[in-house]
Amino acid sequence: MKNVCWPYFDPDFDNLSERIYGPTVCIDNESMEDCTVVKVDSVNKQGLLLEVVQVMTDLNLFISKSYISSDAEWFMDVFHVQDEQGKKLRDQNVINCIQQAIGTTRESTPSPPKARAYTNNVSKAEHSNEHTAIEMSGTDRPGLLSEISATLADLHCNIVEAHAWSHNACLACVAYISDQSSHTPIEDPHRLASIEDHLITVLRANMEPSIGTGPFQIKNREVKTGGFLGGEGTMTNVERRLHQLMLSVRDFDGPRSSSEMNITERGTKMAVSIENCDQKGYSIVSIECKDRPRLMFDTVCTLTDMQYVIFHASVASHDGRAFQEYFIRHDDGYPLNTESEKQRVIKCLEAAIERRVCEVSSC
Repeated sequence: MKNVCWPYFDPDFDNLSERIYGPTVCIDNESMEDCTVVKVDSVNKQGLLLEVVQVMTDLNLFISKSYISSDAEWFMDVFHVQDEQGKKLRDQNVINCIQQAIGTTRESTPSPPKARAYTNNVSKAEHSNEHTAIEMSGTDRPGLLSEISATLADLHCNIVEAHAWSHNACLACVAYISDQSSHTPIEDPHRLASIEDHLITVLRANMEPSIGTGPFQIKNREVKTGGFLGGEGTMTNVERRLHQLMLSVRDFDGPRSSSEMNITERGTKMAVSIENCDQKGYSIVSIECKDRPRLMFDTVCTLTDMQYVIFHASVASHDGRAFQEYFIRHDDGYPLNTESEKQRVIKCLEAAIERRVCEVSSC
């Protein structure tokens, strides 16, 4: 009887795809004296940079420097990070969390939420196990949050958690509610419709007749309610939704508030510019502003949700100032070719940076 020969399989074959496709995460606490270096290698995909930055932001890590490159379908990123005390990452639980969270981004590839074109129709409700989420956006005015809270209380809703931003006379709010008596999610569609109708009435009151000038002028700014969302998500997911809601009501078009003008007068003025690199086919976005936590998340989130792809980036901070440079193309592969598009991106980035300065609440 002839011997049966089996093909040889390398014992590391099962791990080959993981090594090829990643992401692989390396935590280096030895190279730098004052920070931890986090290196990420992976096959690239749209939105991966934002997912990695979200992980860092969820852990309240401060990104002092970063280098990003994602040409040739490969994503390579280096972060210099510190904890909330400005020190290296020594907590093994935090290190494990970074490796686990970034390492699973390839497996969980949800499509990024898009800013929906809302109407005044009742949105379909989805529910989590603990609460119902409502999102609202529209024109801001003094006392609006108090009116929203009072309306929900009158409708026997308990506000479990709420996050709201106000900027350029616009308001965006994500609130998590439950039934006041049972502390369970509100699932009755008729009750949900009633809650939404009451909130629309509150949001529509005393609307400004006209806001903005030039090509982006808005007449009769429309109240936009996103209805009810399920799932708790993370803090950065909520903040990403707030960015999207503010973008949907074009807060970047309104005049700057007096508080923002005072900030610029104290010498912390931001500078955002865009120029094209014709040889490489990129548009180069340059940002200089006062440094603060979550700044990189805000700028990367805005560019990603505006459907721009970041191919290279350099981020650094020095003496309380942040310097960011992004090499981007539109998702169709072309750079920003018109001056109007460049000005729109500049305004949107400025608004994204300013929104946290004007943050209303996070309770």
